[in-house]
Amino acid sequence: MKTEIPDLTGYAARHFLWRVENRVAHLTLNRPEKKNPLTFESYAELRDLFRLLHEGGGVRAVVIDGAGGNFCSGGDVHEIIGPLTKMDEKGLLEFTRMTGDLVRAMRACPQPIIAAIDGICAGAGAMIALASDIRFASPTARTAFLFVRVGLAGCDMGACAMLPRVIGQGRAAELLYTGRSFDAAEGERSGFYNAIHAADELLPAAMKLAGEFASGPTLAHALTKKMLHLEWNMGVNEAIEAEARAQAGLMKSNDFRRAFDAFAAKRKPVFEGD
Repeated sequence: MKTEIPDLTGYAARHFLWRVENRVAHLTLNRPEKKNPLTFESYAELRDLFRLLHEGGGVRAVVIDGAGGNFCSGGDVHEIIGPLTKMDEKGLLEFTRMTGDLVRAMRACPQPIIAAIDGICAGAGAMIALASDIRFASPTARTAFLFVRVGLAGCDMGACAMLPRVIGQGRAAELLYTGRSFDAAEGERSGFYNAIHAADELLPAAMKLAGEFASGPTLAHALTKKMLHLEWNMGVNEAIEAEARAQAGLMKSNDFRRAFDAFAAKRKPVFEGD
């Protein structure tokens, strides 16, 4: 029996803001009075939502930001950190696996994810940014993988696997050992941030790029995202063969035919995602 794909354009979020317009989803972490920290419940809802996005649900690109001039300050000290100190080993492992599952769900969903980062971006917030495909920052963005500053290792939610691939082993090691913050300029130089935009231009820039993704060949974007992640675990020769098979399959898509027909007719292609 065919499973019905959920329509996420009308999704009613409980722990953050969510709206979809022109197939672009805008997700806003919305606890501005505390710099948008996460709770057990918001972690779980984010994980579940990104799992649902695997089916599409009327969404072709996602933008994540935070309310009130900050992105996310990480796990809420009183609602997460405090309770964790009282949990048994089983409960702790269930929690750490859940937080990792959020990153897995973000990486597995086919939509490109753009993080628009203003102000504080720390701990789990930095990991949400890292798990996104593209990161824009405002000049006031301050990012820190601060796990070591609360007595934990830098190996949290996949940080030791992912951060070196984005900014290099040496830079990643220093940030994960020290937990220090870095500003937008350093983040752009290291490759963590794709671009810096003025605060009032940050979200519009992210939404503009997301709109371009949403109107583009979404099957192709989904495959690009999939292969970017899969090829981390491949040698070059294996990756070349995997890309050959992936691209050959995509050449059977209607969007590929539409692009050719549009080129032949000297007009801009309109992609339908099939």
